[in-house]
Amino acid sequence: MRVDAFDFDLPNERIALRPARPRDAARMLVVDDGKIVDAGVRDLPQWLRPGDCLVFNDTRVIPAQLEGRRGDAKIGATLHKRIDLRRWQAFVRNAKRLRVGETVDFGAGVEALAEERLADGSFILTFAGDEPVELLLERAGTMPLPPYIAGKRATDEDDRSDYQTMFAREDGAVAAPTAALHFTPKLLDALAAADIATETLTLHVGAGTFLPVKADDTEDHVMHAEWGRIEADTAARLNAVRAAGGRVIAVGTTSLRLLESAAQDDGIIAPFAGDTAIFITPGYRFRAIDGLMTNFHLPRSTLFMLVSALMGLETMQAAYAHAIAQSYRFYSYGDASLLLPRAK
Repeated sequence: MRVDAFDFDLPNERIALRPARPRDAARMLVVDDGKIVDAGVRDLPQWLRPGDCLVFNDTRVIPAQLEGRRGDAKIGATLHKRIDLRRWQAFVRNAKRLRVGETVDFGAGVEALAEERLADGSFILTFAGDEPVELLLERAGTMPLPPYIAGKRATDEDDRSDYQTMFAREDGAVAAPTAALHFTPKLLDALAAADIATETLTLHVGAGTFLPVKADDTEDHVMHAEWGRIEADTAARLNAVRAAGGRVIAVGTTSLRLLESAAQDDGIIAPFAGDTAIFITPGYRFRAIDGLMTNFHLPRSTLFMLVSALMGLETMQAAYAHAIAQSYRFYSYGDASLLLPRAK
């Protein structure tokens, strides 16, 4: 499909620069079998059924944004994907001033060697020393806010907690699974009281999630790989939910993408550990999930393509037009949507 089919006009003032407080006070646009309804995140238990299951991503965002120098040149790096204990793939700003074999000083005793430049222009950085890279990042790094927020204000101490979900346990993400930012212990208690189950998986979200789609056709876009894991017992419980007539509702596109990567043709979710570069566009046949809770996404983005695949492009165009007209807040710190497609 042509990428411009997924374009729409979004006023700058609709972009949220801070999250709702408390987290579950955010609004929620429900798209249920084509109907568009204004609601709130706290209403979520009313829109689900006893026996349904919400699936969260328990990845934890690391302070993966680094600013340093190579000689007299300023070099910025956003870590994208772990390769091993000391090496990370990174997107580099001012990359023309960095050559393979040179060292970048990121301050606070943190240095990294530019080991290799990859075909997409990113670098493999090898961090010096014996300390775990996560400790180095705690000293020298900042939270990697999305460019549509970082371009409007500086990252601050609030972001260290605001840009982390209550489920965060597994270090490795450079972007938050933002749909889960809306959840609080109180909301989880309300879901449990309504007999709605919860499960977790791990997908370490990479900075590639923010990359624009430069191709004119979706067939020509290449997704960056991300590492994920679904444990065997988690997969078994999710399969049991569907076998009993419940629905599996992914919280966030990251959870959805990993569930679909792990699903077999018959819809059975298998254990999974490895990379996924799944790219979901209209025409895709969903196998593992029955609904999605997600934030509002960028025009022409792979994530708007994903929600259009789930609900239909015309339905999502109408839903987003409604959200813009009704002053919903967009993107990572914005409001939520609950997408429930027509049962097949």
